[in-house]
Amino acid sequence: MDKHAFNAMLKTAGLSKKEFAQILGTTGGTISNWGNEDREIPYWVESWLELYIENMHCKKIKAAIQESGVCNLLDNKKSK
Repeated sequence: MDKHAFNAMLKTAGLSKKEFAQILGTTGGTISNWGNEDREIPYWVESWLELYIENMHCKKIKAAIQESGVCNLLDNKKSK
């Protein structure tokens, strides 16, 4: 993963480098240095961000289903 792809994934995830650093328990400076000449982006970052983004989408879908009342309708049919 190069620095451009990393920045694009952070944007898709809705995370700043500082927020990402806080989640990981590191500093924003560490994250900012990733992808520079002598600091490769760790191999696990791409899959971590992919899962984070997927989880965000799943949470949105879950919230939409709950707000729609579909779950309540199904629960009511089961109890009858």
